[in-house]
Amino acid sequence: MPDAEDVRRIALSLPDTTEKVAWSMPTFRVAGKMFATLPEDETSLAVRCPKEERGELVLAEPEKFWIADHEAQFAWVRARISALEEDELRDILADSWRQAAPSRLLEAYPELGLPTGD
Repeated sequence: MPDAEDVRRIALSLPDTTEKVAWSMPTFRVAGKMFATLPEDETSLAVRCPKEERGELVLAEPEKFWIADHEAQFAWVRARISALEEDELRDILADSWRQAAPSRLLEAYPELGLPTGD
């Protein structure tokens, strides 16, 4: 079962990622752009998720995902860390990283894949 240290380890393994405390919580940024946070007591994480996809995600797996009220107008979703498998956590963080990463990094690291934006 993953925890906040796994989030930190995986996030920081992604190219050009740094950790910065903002709003009294750890945030992870690619090329200065935030792609993940560890809010509250670090039992959940917030990641980028296209608005058109997150409602479906929350409905499909409400035990894992939800939308925080103060983030409803933004393209972010919350995930319960303990409800995730490590591979799933890695995929979620990489997907959020891709959404925030500049094209130069997406081109430099094709093994991380490109975001699907159909």
